Amino acid sequence: MKERNLLLFLVLITFLAPIDAAFAQVKNKTKQKPNVIIVITDDQGKGDLACEGNPYIKTPAIDKFYSNAVRFTNYHVSTTCAPTRGAIMTGRHSNRVNVFHTINGRSILFEDEVTLPQIFAQNGYTNAMFGKWHLGDNYPYRPEDRGFHEVIRHGGGGVGQGPDYWGNDYFDDTYWHNGEMEKYEGYCSDVFFDGALNFIETNKDKPFFCYISTNAPHSPYNLPKDYFDLYQGKKFKDINERTLRFYGMITNIDDNFKKLEDKLNQLGIADNTIVIFTTDNGTAAGRGVYNAGMKGGKGSQYEGGHRVPLYIRWPDGQLTGGKDIDNLVAHYDLLPTFVDLLGLDFNPVKPLDGKSLKPLLSNENSNWENRILYMDTQREQNLIKYRKYTVMDANWRLVDGKELYNMSNDLGQENNVIEANQEVASRLAVGYEKWWKSFVDEEVNERYAYIKVGSAKENPSRISAHDMIVGKYSQAWHQNGAINAVQAGGGKWKIEFVEDGEYSISLRRFPRESGLAINATFPAQKEAVEYDKTWPAGIKTDFKEAFLYVANISKTLEIKKGQDEVTFKGNIPAGKYDMEAQLIDEVGRLHPAYYVYVEKL
Repeated sequence: MKERNLLLFLVLITFLAPIDAAFAQVKNKTKQKPNVIIVITDDQGKGDLACEGNPYIKTPAIDKFYSNAVRFTNYHVSTTCAPTRGAIMTGRHSNRVNVFHTINGRSILFEDEVTLPQIFAQNGYTNAMFGKWHLGDNYPYRPEDRGFHEVIRHGGGGVGQGPDYWGNDYFDDTYWHNGEMEKYEGYCSDVFFDGALNFIETNKDKPFFCYISTNAPHSPYNLPKDYFDLYQGKKFKDINERTLRFYGMITNIDDNFKKLEDKLNQLGIADNTIVIFTTDNGTAAGRGVYNAGMKGGKGSQYEGGHRVPLYIRWPDGQLTGGKDIDNLVAHYDLLPTFVDLLGLDFNPVKPLDGKSLKPLLSNENSNWENRILYMDTQREQNLIKYRKYTVMDANWRLVDGKELYNMSNDLGQENNVIEANQEVASRLAVGYEKWWKSFVDEEVNERYAYIKVGSAKENPSRISAHDMIVGKYSQAWHQNGAINAVQAGGGKWKIEFVEDGEYSISLRRFPRESGLAINATFPAQKEAVEYDKTWPAGIKTDFKEAFLYVANISKTLEIKKGQDEVTFKGNIPAGKYDMEAQLIDEVGRLHPAYYVYVEKL
């Protein structure tokens, strides 16, 4: 009898062991924190999607996602690209974090700000970003310095801008892969999504944060011919070519979004992955065709400049079903929402502007306050009070202190009702004064983000005029600025030498990868099979001297025939300095050194 019972026990153990293991596996899988994917496109407005009512554009994959996602219908971002990214990454308004412009050293996120990927990393996530960063191209401001483990990105705020690899044009470009230049084949959006899909497959068994930040549909409107051809024919005959190219770029993103969805389903991780689709500001090229009933586009303080899509899906978190949430929310709410929703360990050192949206997502919004939120368009060297701003609450918009709109019946902001609603206008104006004082208290205008040189993290440092501080606007920030040798008088960079030592500082008109001499004439036409893109001819071939002033160096050297860079050497003490680097032509006019290489020897 005992032997029979023992045999039965062994059979049961053998039979139940796999079941127990399976339950344990399910239990462990359930306990795993969800993956997070943010897809954010560049310059696409709320009206640039079929699911938002656009009768021309083709976005079937995002439309399908929209139908099964939670949609925030009153979600607001900054009016231009870098500021939105600064707010998403920190949970703080972009004006606080040195990201209130897109160039001139004011799109570099302060080093002491804690970022979303850093929080994820501290909570066991593996993080990656693909595409557009636009919060700093040098140490310690690059994405790999701010919490991302895997990075494929272009430079600056767009492909072809100053910090980007020379001559990139959206096709077969060279991007920075974890800090090193690497050549890729294919169209830019395809490259970035492909990189993301590879990362997701590699990290499918552990929590990850994947930030897919496309440069498209930002200008220049280069796109594969197949996508341009989608928008030809009688239906589109009254739409300008710029907008049709813009739409084609969005349809390409939509096709890549479908590949992303397919990959998540193939790997069996779609249910426990939070997927977010959003954009960084109002439309850049679609306003004249369809703008979802709103006034204004990119850069505008009116609704169309900052009210954009925000769709969230997380099946395991019951965030599905095509539900609309109409409460007023903003980009800086995303960081505290992730912390609250996922139970992340995070104690903010600085006060957040954002508020967790978890009560709205879980239908616990009975006590949701009527918040007052603020957006403005600065794009200047320093913050300027009363510059192109809007003050928002659930029902009202106060624009520039002079216009008041009731959004419950005037989405297009056509009827200024400030005279009949002075009390409302006064309440919102008081809110703006308190909000602005908070920037004064933080002394934002007195602070700068110093590019650190001489570090083992980046040596040499490749610095461009994109981040040069200059009062009067100049196109020196773009590669075309170097081609045309535009002037930018009085420009300077904020540089910190992290160690005492011998340094070489090389001044150039064109970056090293271009192979061009300072006085070379750039060819007038660059071939682009997919899009007839014309590059302007370089117009200056008469630079005679190079001047450098930084720390204990103040010196002018002759530019010799065929010379591609002028190098200065010196022993520089560690410290923070203003650096001036100039190319001087034959009549004494000052031009910036569009590229400067600083290396600790």
